[in-house]
Amino acid sequence: MRFRHPDGSTVHVAYCTNVHPAEDVDGLREQLRRYAAPVRSALGVDRLGIGLWLPAAAAARLAADPAALTVFRQDLERLGLEVVTLNAFPYAHFHAPVVKHAVYHPDWTEPDRLAYTLDCARVLSVLLPDDAARGSISTLPLAWRTPWSAERDTAARDHLGRLADGLRALADETGRTVRTALEPEPGCVVETVADAVTHLGGIDTDVLGLCLDTCHAATSFEDPGAALAALEQAALPVVKAQVAAALHVPDPQDERTRAALADFVEDRFLHQVREQAGATLLSRDDLPEALSGPDPLPGDQPWRVHFHVPLHAEPDPPLRSTRDSLRPTLAGLLGGPHPRTDHLELETYTWSVLPPGQRPGDDTGLVAGLAAELGWVRDLLTDLSLEVL
Repeated sequence: MRFRHPDGSTVHVAYCTNVHPAEDVDGLREQLRRYAAPVRSALGVDRLGIGLWLPAAAAARLAADPAALTVFRQDLERLGLEVVTLNAFPYAHFHAPVVKHAVYHPDWTEPDRLAYTLDCARVLSVLLPDDAARGSISTLPLAWRTPWSAERDTAARDHLGRLADGLRALADETGRTVRTALEPEPGCVVETVADAVTHLGGIDTDVLGLCLDTCHAATSFEDPGAALAALEQAALPVVKAQVAAALHVPDPQDERTRAALADFVEDRFLHQVREQAGATLLSRDDLPEALSGPDPLPGDQPWRVHFHVPLHAEPDPPLRSTRDSLRPTLAGLLGGPHPRTDHLELETYTWSVLPPGQRPGDDTGLVAGLAAELGWVRDLLTDLSLEVL
């Protein structure tokens, strides 16, 4: 979807296709027909943005095959779809039975991450609609926090410098600007906005910046206003925002609550948990550890769980979501005289691992759920005085 900001500029909204399993170009093309086009129809819009996830092999093939890339763009146009942003955080095999820490590899200390991201940038420079001002790519926030060292930090910064050079060269060659956004995530080297200010100082902010994921920020109990103020003071641009909600657990010691949380334990993805204990943020790297590991969280204060829950409907009580923090975050990003970002993406990948009874049972249910999330965000943005185009 496209929106007009009160200043006249265009704000793009997409849903991320990493919810759909595919590892090759043919699978990606099938995603468009099977899911994205029906979501557009269910939403009742002429044009729908998708935040395309390109597995590394598919990105390499499209970057090296102009004919295949042209066909892919034609598919998008025929189905009423457009791409201004890519999700290049997962490298490959994002729907393997167990992903967990593998999603952070290769990280920014490794040349494969650089090559993959540049492939994605080249693909996006072709897929971008002719009237789009720029493209964006989200990526992991350097690496998982361990092991980390001065040597690994130097290697990551070197690769980010090469990425910036490559993005500038691509813009000179194609006339299309593509920026890359590092996405703070609990457990990573860059977990919060404060970490971003510490670790990302000195990057080339013309082509590099931050992807602000509202689920991740809420999981870490970040205050939206303070986070955005810190980014502004540090002159770190919000290249892209991911609109998402985390699980909020008001009383982790309550037996009914713990039984409801146990339904969210699953084998594929990490679900980091945080508990705010005064000035200390207690942390566990996955929900089973927080609930019943060798050193579980005390549960004296509310928990936040990195589990992207649907935006349009609260989880079954006594659990809640953090979607109440979305309005102040989006107001801070879009409510001023000019938007602080023009790319919004709904992060959707956990639909397939929601508890039984809450996850869709078939394609029709998934399409309806994705359309409902997009509709909820559309209504929120129009309440903030943006106009649907």
